[in-house]
Amino acid sequence: MSESSEKRVKAPAAKSGVKKPPSQAALKIAARRKLAKQAGLLFESPDDVICGVDEAGRGPLAGPVVAAAVILDPARPVRGLNDSKLLTAKSRDALYERIVERSLAWCVASATVEEIDTLNILHATMLAMRRAVEGLSVVPTLAKIDGNRCPVMTVRSEAVIGGDALVPSISAASIIAKVTRDRMLLELHETFPHYGFDAHAGYGTPQHLAALRDHGPCEHHRRSFAPVREAYALHGVAVGGATVLVTEVADLDGDAFAPA
Repeated sequence: MSESSEKRVKAPAAKSGVKKPPSQAALKIAARRKLAKQAGLLFESPDDVICGVDEAGRGPLAGPVVAAAVILDPARPVRGLNDSKLLTAKSRDALYERIVERSLAWCVASATVEEIDTLNILHATMLAMRRAVEGLSVVPTLAKIDGNRCPVMTVRSEAVIGGDALVPSISAASIIAKVTRDRMLLELHETFPHYGFDAHAGYGTPQHLAALRDHGPCEHHRRSFAPVREAYALHGVAVGGATVLVTEVADLDGDAFAPA
């Protein structure tokens, strides 16, 4: 609404000549909002400091699973936030820099391949998320988690299905996690170029599966995932641990076997 149009809008007529004083509850809410605004922490509720949490790398056959937690600053909004899988690599990189610069706090954490194989991918993902939240320099009062499960934390948490496209702080976390993990796999590619980690970031693409058959797995492959175990067997190596079938991984609600 322009300034000139604002001037033409008339205030509604009062229903009574006597204006009631605000209630004590209204006064307390206003005071909390004022304090929160002064502190730069005005979120959905004046009593909450909300962080968004998301992960990258549940579905790949290699590399860690990475989680990020982000507390956005309402005074310094980041425009263009969205589910990281819906953004181009160039957009993700640009948004990553803005999120890091403008957020009140952010933290990225991971669970290793060894932890994935020991705990299973779901529990390792929950572990990485918990580490990310606990690593924040500002303690949140509410963590909004992308998906349908929440890790066990001292912080109150809420699962939001499709949150990476609905909740800005979760979108920011998805971008931080995705960019961080992609950069990890680029570094891994320098040591193991024959797997093509720079192209598929460890996901089970035809190129990656062919490389597993030709070269066998390396120490960065997840032994608990069926395609990796099959590649070990093809090269005459027996491995222990439970097998994670592709269908089981896909049921975890996320980026399973879908490079982006």
